[in-house]
Amino acid sequence: MPAVSAFLKKMERGVDRTRATHTGQPYSTVRQALVLALEEEGAHPMVPQVVDEPARQISEGTNR
Repeated sequence: MPAVSAFLKKMERGVDRTRATHTGQPYSTVRQALVLALEEEGAHPMVPQVVDEPARQISEGTNR
C-alpha cells in the first residue's frame, strides 16, 4: 500500500497545483495543464479518464 499512498499524494499535488493556477478556465486548457502537472509530479494515471473529473471540477470552479 505504500506505493498507492505515494501515487495518491502525487495526484493530489498535481490537482492542487492545477486548481491554484487554472480554476475557471476552459476544460480543455485545464485538462492539458493537469496532465502536465501530473507528469511533473511523477503520477502517470493508468487510465486517461482519471483526469477527466478533476479537470471538469477545476474548470467549473467547484471543489472536490
